[in-house]
Amino acid sequence: MSKQLFTTKSITFFIAFGLLLVAGCEQIPTGREFYEIKTPPAKLRQIEQFDWEQLKATPEQPGDVNEPPTGKLQLTLQECRALAISNNLSIKAQLIAPAIAAQQVSQEEAKFEAAFSTTASYIKTDTPTETTLAGSSVDVSNVDLGVQIPLRTGGNVSFDVIDSRVKMDEAFSEFSESLNPRYNSDFAVSISQPLLKNAGNRTNTHSIRIAQYDQQISETQTKLEVIRVIAAADRAYWRFYAARKELTVRKQQYDLAQTQLEQARRFVNSGERAQVEVIRAEAGVAAQLEAIIVAENSVRDRERELKQLLNKPGLDTQSSTVLICATEPDPVHYELDGNRVVKAAIENRTEMLELELRLARDASTVDYLRNQALPLVTLNYTYNINGLGATRPDAYDLLYDKHFEDHSLGLQLLVPLGNEAAKSRLRQAFYQRRQRLATRKSRRALIEVEVLKAVDQLEANWQRILASRQNSILSGRLFRAEKRQFELGLRTSTDVLDAQTKFAQAQSAEILALTEYQIAQVDLAFATGTLLGAAKVRWEPIVPTTD
Repeated sequence: MSKQLFTTKSITFFIAFGLLLVAGCEQIPTGREFYEIKTPPAKLRQIEQFDWEQLKATPEQPGDVNEPPTGKLQLTLQECRALAISNNLSIKAQLIAPAIAAQQVSQEEAKFEAAFSTTASYIKTDTPTETTLAGSSVDVSNVDLGVQIPLRTGGNVSFDVIDSRVKMDEAFSEFSESLNPRYNSDFAVSISQPLLKNAGNRTNTHSIRIAQYDQQISETQTKLEVIRVIAAADRAYWRFYAARKELTVRKQQYDLAQTQLEQARRFVNSGERAQVEVIRAEAGVAAQLEAIIVAENSVRDRERELKQLLNKPGLDTQSSTVLICATEPDPVHYELDGNRVVKAAIENRTEMLELELRLARDASTVDYLRNQALPLVTLNYTYNINGLGATRPDAYDLLYDKHFEDHSLGLQLLVPLGNEAAKSRLRQAFYQRRQRLATRKSRRALIEVEVLKAVDQLEANWQRILASRQNSILSGRLFRAEKRQFELGLRTSTDVLDAQTKFAQAQSAEILALTEYQIAQVDLAFATGTLLGAAKVRWEPIVPTTD
């Protein structure tokens, strides 16, 4: 019966041991080879010369006349925001940060996982003795199987099963026949618990709490990055809109200059004007042509900037697709209460939330370091059951009957003399928390100034819209009046071109005022930690695959 019980216990134990190994050995897929970069020294130390010939553009081949024109893409502001959230590389990189922080939390929580331990040894000794009757050879085999369980209170509990076999070659011993070899079996339970330093649930969960705060800080930083990218996409959209409108104005002015040149030529050919009028008109056309070139280059720059932010597949910065702004400015005057806007900004700004999380992190650190400055007092207790027999089943039967039990209780004390290192760490953490408290006050003041400045800028840009619109209307009337005076012979081409230039400047100022008002709204929303638009934006972290 005892042998059958021993066999059943052994099978159960080894099955449990196998399950522990399988559970604790999760494999992460790895690549076939290690990632390595071998850079030649010339690549690191040699600076190449800019090669104009090698980078010269190749002449374009004439295309098929039946080939459809370059594609155009009409893009609304809402679509622009959606593309930026989905495809922007900066957001994609930042969205992985919370997943990394979450794994750090999981890593810290895993420090309370139980661990299986085993120790096996075999010792054979052959010691010379005074007589050949005493024996000199001893064979000892020992196996220790155990489980260690860390506690959140700072203690540690361990369970050990020890199995050993001892064989000696004593020729004349009263135990040589019955207990040679002899088998020892022991079952031990040990508890070690700190009483001051490293004691308590709050102290031992400090690292988990810090990791959780870091995870939340990472999420606030990710949220700020999402807001920043979407706000940048809004600004880039309106700047691109302004660049295209500016190009339209310049083309219209070029057409007007061409019309003025043709009219001047008719007057000169009819003898009504001097030849200098044609020269003046041609100079005006050349000036407008230069303005078109500058405006076209600005459009390309703004378009590339917007494409880079959107990062839409097939719409990279080198693509030939022409973007068309489908959303027009719709300026609406807002009368805002500065105090309410500041209050909303304090509540919504992720920087303030991040500071609060860091202050909570500092408080936990101060509390932990205060505990680390205490003396180390450890209470140890061990309970042991002993078994002995001529065979292994006999030893385990005696172990099961619990006839022989040991108890051990001990207390360990370690008091640092001076303890200056722990005190210095505690003071450093305390000073850092006070510094961050002062930073919070400074950050609140900066946010208040930033928000009030954004409110004032919004109102100023609205007034700019009204003023520039009035200026544009009057400049248009002045241009038409100067043109009529030229037709009557009372003005020269220079007067007409000057009026035309002022008219173009007024139109550009109106376009700029409209777009700056839209951008001022974006800046005000960004200053309050929010976004424009009718729909809320919700992001989720990206969890990369491990293959």
